[in-house]
Amino acid sequence: MAVNMSVRPGSKAQAIIARDDTIMSGSMVPRYPFVIERGLGARVWDVDGNDYIDFAAGIAVNATGHCHPEVVKAIQDQAAKFIHIAGTDYYYEVQIQLAERLASIAPFSDPARVFFCNSGTESVEGALKLARYVTGRSRFIGFLGGFHGRTMGSLAFTSSKYTQQQGFFPTMPGVTHVPYPNNYRPIFAGADQGQAVLDYIENVLFQHNVPAKEVAGILIEPMQGEGGYIVPPDGFLVGLRALCDRHGIMLIFDEVQTGIGRTGKMFAAHHTGVIPDIMTLAKGLGSGMPIGLVVAKKKHMEQWKRGAHGNTYGGNPVCCAAALATLDLVEREYMANAATVGAYFMERLREWQTREPSIGEVRGQGLFIGMELVAGAGDKTPARKLCDDLVTRAYHNGLILLSCGVSTLRFMPPLLITRADVDEAMVILEASLAEARA
Repeated sequence: MAVNMSVRPGSKAQAIIARDDTIMSGSMVPRYPFVIERGLGARVWDVDGNDYIDFAAGIAVNATGHCHPEVVKAIQDQAAKFIHIAGTDYYYEVQIQLAERLASIAPFSDPARVFFCNSGTESVEGALKLARYVTGRSRFIGFLGGFHGRTMGSLAFTSSKYTQQQGFFPTMPGVTHVPYPNNYRPIFAGADQGQAVLDYIENVLFQHNVPAKEVAGILIEPMQGEGGYIVPPDGFLVGLRALCDRHGIMLIFDEVQTGIGRTGKMFAAHHTGVIPDIMTLAKGLGSGMPIGLVVAKKKHMEQWKRGAHGNTYGGNPVCCAAALATLDLVEREYMANAATVGAYFMERLREWQTREPSIGEVRGQGLFIGMELVAGAGDKTPARKLCDDLVTRAYHNGLILLSCGVSTLRFMPPLLITRADVDEAMVILEASLAEARA
């Protein structure tokens, strides 16, 4: 399969990027020079006519691909009726339909209720407020490497890069971080990093620094995203649930990136059977439309009084319509596709790993896949520059990727990708790695 080596970015893209440089906030991270014109399924085209395979999906947002006709129709039909009326003050059925749908599939054994907002960071803020309100406690525990958003409450937990915190201290007080268990890069002694982290919380943190009876909640990504696409060791989340139960602490799962079929199951929680008290959702739920949710056990959500929390745009009717269409597609076919094609993709990557010494570990579930690059065979030193160069070369060769952690490629394509898409991506990946190394 030939690799597409068109000149990227072209003259039209360069002109648009130059305009952007004069007007956009300086806080924006350095971006890849891709200027999209249109997309369809797992393919996108830039303003100069170059085509790409999209294995980033708007940071795991475009779950059903670009411009899925069923999602587009749902958006158009709802927009023709009414676009907005504040759900904080009025009622509309499409919001109630989505709430009922999510409550019915939430990974709880108890009945659930939901709170609507616009984004992942807002859903985390809502979860934190609910945990404080219900428990009457003020402290929290988060995990190193976690990403939960950039507003001041969620930012207090975000620790995937120090630049996200630099210049904003103090954020919300009362958050203590512990290591996210990673057997490939252990911090504590012992083969089971999950048990080691649990022991640290119980026998060190709670004994010397943080009174357990003051902890309202433990916020965790059941599979860590921005921090490196890390799947925790078996038994860790079960043990964390037991720890929370012993101390009356609310367990909060941030499923903003892992939820809605991304891991081959509707929620990452379903891989372990661990039941959180609160769950946050966003990203893939709206197939690109901005929507976020706090989903919690009914007995908790009923405790805060009317007016304790609200959101003007939360549950926007057009976004709700898109989310309902997304759930239909994910439940009907794309969740299963993520499991089967994801397994095939992992198999291809692991076969490559056997002959490529710079691939340190391939990990993930479904289409939530990380490939960590290292210095070489037997040397786990993160290959940061090689990772960055590979992302750049892949872009020039027609494959859109993002990295995470220190030196991990994260693969988060639309859930509709095929084995043929994977095969094409593998050709580009291998060629791009050779170019990056050269």
